[in-house]
Order: sequence, then structure tokens, then C-alpha cells
Amino acid sequence: MGRVVIGMDPHKRSATIEVIDDREKVLARGRYGTDSVGYQEMLAAGRRFTDRVWAIEGCGGIGRHIAQRLVADGEPVLDVPAKLSARVRVFDTGQGRKTDPVDAHSVAVAGLRSPGLRQVAVDDATVVLRLLVDRRDELGRTRTETVSRIHHLLLELIPGGAKKFLTRGQASYLLRTAPPPVGIVAQTRHDLARELIEELTTIDAKIRAADKQLRQLVAAHGSTLTDLYGIGPSGAARLIGDIGDISRFRTAAHFASWNGTAPLEASSGDQRRHRLSRVGNRRINRVLHIMAIVQLRRDTPGRAYYRRRLAEGKTTMEALRALKRHLSDVVFKRMLRDATPKRTAGTGPGGHTGATLQSSADDPIPTAVSSDKSQPGPADNKPKTTSPQPLD
Repeated sequence: MGRVVIGMDPHKRSATIEVIDDREKVLARGRYGTDSVGYQEMLAAGRRFTDRVWAIEGCGGIGRHIAQRLVADGEPVLDVPAKLSARVRVFDTGQGRKTDPVDAHSVAVAGLRSPGLRQVAVDDATVVLRLLVDRRDELGRTRTETVSRIHHLLLELIPGGAKKFLTRGQASYLLRTAPPPVGIVAQTRHDLARELIEELTTIDAKIRAADKQLRQLVAAHGSTLTDLYGIGPSGAARLIGDIGDISRFRTAAHFASWNGTAPLEASSGDQRRHRLSRVGNRRINRVLHIMAIVQLRRDTPGRAYYRRRLAEGKTTMEALRALKRHLSDVVFKRMLRDATPKRTAGTGPGGHTGATLQSSADDPIPTAVSSDKSQPGPADNKPKTTSPQPLD
């Protein structure tokens, strides 16, 4: 028997599988629990086939827990995007019905017919970064909610309230210097505001600790993303954690399409136009957006690029989108350089190892293309002849 694909529709407490061969003939089906007993039964059912590969939908989401267990047991696992299996289901018979067995069949067919699917690997340090930056984002949202509640209470205690960007020290000073509360309602507001300010102190301390930890982990990872203007430790950790292996993107255009900075073509006939892409990884898109805004605030190459686009007749939003698209290429190039092992040996007779990755193009906004090439050997020192200059 040739290679078989075991398609799986995973859930929290159960998983439905279907086994097909290279001609899409169904060889086996089953529904198993995800507890220890059910998992072992499913693993034994899959191991009946020697040449096998597991295709699981959503290995970055609901399918992560079962995919990592299979990889830890030495099983080959392919990550099938949910959109890909949905397309298979729509074009299959059954009029687009969505059940667990139908989903498992669609995943199996997608795993069989789709080249270039990502093979799932054991969780590494990039997962640690993703977990910690998720926690950092949660702290940021909690801080925003806490400050908003403090604003609401101070507006009732102080005429005019507080300014928009409020720190813990400023809020504490305003509360201390506010008129003494009169009545049980004002006293309750005063007590709640004091309690929220104490919570804000704790949250700020956790945010500082999280930033320090992320900075250390990014540096230990060997990344130089924080050297790019507009990317801090949280942004660098988000890029590393969500992207993982940058080499899975064939080109910078592929990466831009994935993160949603590449515009979508909407041409018709002789009319050529593009529209804003609202798909892609929105968290990475947000990092690039923040990077673009920060560069616009200072005299940076990003601001110069933005102004050139405005001079070409683009609107402010179109110029900003063009800048984000350009910064996507910058991040892609920098991550490729960080992922490339530095060669310290094996140089040729000329002392070169090949095309260098460090050139004048490696700026926040590259404006040139590197043309460094390796030399076959030492250059011969020959006298140079001066060519006659043409007459004007």
C-alpha cells in the first residue's frame, strides 16, 4: 500500500479522523476522545498504516494540543489551514454540509492534494515568546481599562476630571489634592479610585517586568529586530512568536500577503486598481502599523519615503499603506539575515564566503540593492591604463 493521509477534524474533547490513499479512497474512519485512552486508540488506528502522514486542521489553534502530542510521539503532521479545507468542502459533493466526518474528509483531501503545507515541529523558544507577548498584550489592555475607570471616577470627584494620558503618580496626586468627599456616594467613589490606583501600580510593575523579560529573550534568540526604528521588545517578540520560521515564506511578497500589507488587485478590463487588504495576520499588521507611525514622528528614512509617495499624488492613507508594505520587506530581510548562520570558516582564496547579507540596502528604508559577489581568488596586481577621455 502506498502513502496514506489521515485527515483530522480536532475539537477540545474529541477528534474525528478519516484515512484515504493517494486516489482518495477511504480506508478507515473513526471518532476518538482526546483523553489518554482515546488518544492511544486513535494513535493505534493510525499506526496500522506504515507509510502515513497526519493532516490536522488548525495546528496553530484548536488543533495545537493534539498535533503536539502526535509530533512528540514521532508522527509526521501537516498543518492544514481552515480556509483550505473549507474550499475543498464547498467543491465536494454534499452541497457544502458541515459535519465532523465531512470536515475530516476535506482535511484529508487538502493534505493529499496541496503541496507546500507546513510540517508541524515540536514547540520551541518561539512559542515561549508568543505566550509571553500575549500576556504582555493582556496587561496592556487591563491597564487601559483601569485608567478609563479612574478617569470616570475622577470626573465625579474633580471638576473637569484629569488629562487624557494619566500616570499612576498623577492620578494619586489628583486624588490626594481633591476636595474632601462629602456624603457616602462621594466617599465610595474616593475609595474605589484609590483602590484602582493601587491596582494600576501593580499592573505597571508587571508590565515593566514583562518588557524586561521579553527584551532578554529576544536578545537570547539572536534577533536584531529591535535595531529597526519603531520596533520594541514587544513588537519583536510578536514577530518572532507568530512568524516562527521566516524561511517558510518564499519571497517578501509572500510574507506581505500573509501579514495583510500587500494590496489586493481589483482590476477589470483596462482599468487597473487595487484595494485595501483586510485579511492576513492582523497582529503582525499592527506591529508594522506601529512601526510606520513611529517612523513618521521623527526625521527618519520612513518619513522621507512617505513624503515621496505624497509627492507622487497619493493620499495620506495610500502613502501610509505603501510605507507599511515597504516596512514589511525590511522586516522580512532582517529576519532572514538573523536566521542565516554566520559563516566563520570555509572562505575562498579571495577571503570571501559569497554574497554578503550586510549592505547599504539594510537600512530602515532600503534604497539600494546589494551587488556584492564572491571573488574566485586574489586579484592580480597589474598596472592600469588610463583610457583617453572623450572630447566635449
